[in-house]
Amino acid sequence: MASYDYLPTTVLVLILLAVTGLLNRWKATSRLPYPPGPKPKLIMGNFHDIPTELPWVTYTEWGRQYGDVVHAQVFGNHVVILNSLKAAVDLLEKRAPIYSDRPTIPMLSLMGWDFNFGIMRYGEKWRQYRSLFHQQFRRDAIPAYHPVQLKKIHGLLRGLLSTPEDFIEHTKTLTSAIIMATVYGYDIKLKHDRFIHLAEEGVKRFSEVALPGRFAVNTFPFLRHLPSWFPGCGFHRYAQDTSLLLDEMKNVPFDFVRQNMRDGVGKPCVLSELLEQNDMQGGSKQQEQIIKDVAALTYAAAADTTSATLDVFIMAMALNPEVVRKAQHEIDTVVGLDCLPGFEHRSALPYCEAVVREVLRWRPIAPLGVPHAMTQDDIYEGCFIPKGTTVLANIWAMVHNESMYPNPDKFDPGRFLNADGQLNVDDHILGFGFVISVLCKAHFTCF
Repeated sequence: MASYDYLPTTVLVLILLAVTGLLNRWKATSRLPYPPGPKPKLIMGNFHDIPTELPWVTYTEWGRQYGDVVHAQVFGNHVVILNSLKAAVDLLEKRAPIYSDRPTIPMLSLMGWDFNFGIMRYGEKWRQYRSLFHQQFRRDAIPAYHPVQLKKIHGLLRGLLSTPEDFIEHTKTLTSAIIMATVYGYDIKLKHDRFIHLAEEGVKRFSEVALPGRFAVNTFPFLRHLPSWFPGCGFHRYAQDTSLLLDEMKNVPFDFVRQNMRDGVGKPCVLSELLEQNDMQGGSKQQEQIIKDVAALTYAAAADTTSATLDVFIMAMALNPEVVRKAQHEIDTVVGLDCLPGFEHRSALPYCEAVVREVLRWRPIAPLGVPHAMTQDDIYEGCFIPKGTTVLANIWAMVHNESMYPNPDKFDPGRFLNADGQLNVDDHILGFGFVISVLCKAHFTCF
């Protein structure tokens, strides 16, 4: 009988201890300040302080004024900006389990972009999508795609020789051609290609959602429950149109590959390989949907950012002819004058490698990376960061930090080289774990 009396007492003690611990934590965090930042106004918070253009530049200025970790509020929603590599590594890498979620962006869900695992909430679905992507595009899998890459790169060079003034169109064609050939076994038409039009329009609409203040529903989620005729709810029609567009973007190239497989024609590609594997394992419809989504996302995620990186490279070369001369001299010395460089030459071209790193540093294509969201309260350097906070890694501030990169606005590949001309140990620009998706695209398309 005593044992039965003892059990409730033990449970009561455990409950009291748990409650006491929670109260102590609440008292501790309630006394702690948020990280420093611009003073919020009543109700609206820092709504008018958040810039609509080049926000990373403003956040960098905030970093100089308030510190490496900056806090802001918008209608009660907390935002933290990390302006230093140390803060980003401390939180997004060392404390990844509580910083790996994604903020909810209602408009993306309404538009049908919720198949994008880059913005997907952390969980089993995210793991399935991410696993399938990395299965095909991990670093050691990339060499299998080198022949396709070289073929399309040679096409780019012919285009640049023929019409150099159309370089933006040529770089866009290159990245689209590589990805479509690799993923779908499809050779794009040079002009007015239907597949490319669908993907470009889908990516364009995705980018518009990211603009601060573009859609009121992202600030006031309750608007999603109101009808489209209600004032301020016209976004419903835009979302519906985009959803139809994205369905076509996913289904048209997918059906193209499926039909080729049935007819026994077409080129081997990532999608056909994945579908064959799935068919051999019973033909799961759920897995087929994941395969379709990841295939579509591969193009949408990589084409725009990679072509933009190539455009930055061309701009940097036009502005820095001395860099062109050094890179050309290295290529001529290592490769020779009668052939083009290939992937096998990369390790013997340290200056060219330094140029690539400097392009990624000088004008990062994703200057704020991908937003993170916290799954629980946290304390960092004496400041309280509440659960649900959106966390942004200001990569622009990190790669323009004068203590790491003196004269950061200058394009200088030499900052990545030792005195003997070999690469130094500064590979931070290639090692940001918190922007790993960007790096996967770079390794696939550029390297």
